[in-house]
Amino acid sequence: MKKLINAPERVVDEALAGMAAAHADLIRIEEPNVIVRKDAPRKGKVGVISGGGSGHEPMHGGFVGMGMLDAACAGAVFTSPVPDQMQVATKAVDGGAGVLHIVKNYTGDVMNFDLAAQLAESDGIRVKAVVMADDVAVKDSLYTAGRRGVGGTVLAEKIVGGCAEAGADLDKVTAICQKVQDNVRSMGMALTSCTVPAAGKPTFDLADDEMEIGVGIHGEPGRTRMKLASADDIAEMLMIPVLDDLPFRSGDRVLAFVNGMGGTPLIELYVVYNAINRILKGRGITIARNLVGSYITSLEMAGCSISLLRLDDELIRFWDAPVLTPALRWGL
Repeated sequence: MKKLINAPERVVDEALAGMAAAHADLIRIEEPNVIVRKDAPRKGKVGVISGGGSGHEPMHGGFVGMGMLDAACAGAVFTSPVPDQMQVATKAVDGGAGVLHIVKNYTGDVMNFDLAAQLAESDGIRVKAVVMADDVAVKDSLYTAGRRGVGGTVLAEKIVGGCAEAGADLDKVTAICQKVQDNVRSMGMALTSCTVPAAGKPTFDLADDEMEIGVGIHGEPGRTRMKLASADDIAEMLMIPVLDDLPFRSGDRVLAFVNGMGGTPLIELYVVYNAINRILKGRGITIARNLVGSYITSLEMAGCSISLLRLDDELIRFWDAPVLTPALRWGL
C-alpha cells in the first residue's frame, strides 16, 4: 500500500484538519468530525445537511458553503457517520426554518440519519429527509436495501442548496430534492479496485485486462465483469441502462454528469463525455447543463460514472444559482 498518510486511524481527522486550514473562510469543523458552513446557522434559512463515509471526496465536505450544503458528517472511510454527528450537524445549521437531510441509500446512513432526525425533533427542530437512490446497476446490494445513492446526490445537493439559499421553506426544499431524485439516474464502472487505508489491500481483485460494469462507490459488485473495452463501448454500456430506466425521451433536456472515481485523468473523462454527447444527440436529447470531473470518488479507483438528470426551468435556475464551496464554485 502506497498512500500519502501518516497512520490509517488518523487519516480522516488529519484530512479534515487540513481542509479546515485550507478553507477557513468557508467552513469550520465541529466535533465529532462535522464540517459546518462558516456562517451557519443563518436565521430563517432552511438548513441542508448530508454525510457519509469518507473516501468519496470532495463528497460531502467539499460541498459545504454558500449555495450548497450547510453541514456534512464525515464517517470513517467507507463507513456511515453515527447519529451523534448528524445530530450535531442538524443543531449547528438550524436557523429556525427546519433542516433537510439528504441521505444516500445505504443501510447505515438511512438508519443513523433517521435516528438523528428523531433526536433533533425531540429538541424542537423540524426535520425532513430525502433518500437518494439513483444507481440503476443493481438492487439490494451489499450495502443497501434497494438502489444505491451515487452521483445524483451531487446534483441534488447543488440544486437543493440553491433553492434553500433563495429562501424557500422546508416543504419546498424537500419537494425540490425529491424532484431531483425522481428524475436522475446513474451507473458506474471500474478499471481498478481501491485500497481502504485500514485494510491495506485492494477491496477486490480485477485483472489488468478486465473491468467491472455497474460497480458501486465502495467497490460493491456490479452487473458484470468483462474484458476491457473502448471508451465509446463503455459509454454505451452505461448510457443504455440509464436512458431506458426513467425512461429519457426525445425532446428532454438533461444535465449530463461524467464523474471520475478518483484515479481517472480528466482527459479520459472528456473522451467519455464526447461519447455520451453523441449518444444523446442521436436520441434527440439536449444537454442543457453538464458537469465533468471527480466529485464523488472511491479513493484511488480508476473508472467513471454517468448521471443524467431530466431538467425543467426550475431545476436549471437552482443549478445555475451562485455557489461557493471548497469543491464547487460559480456565479459569484
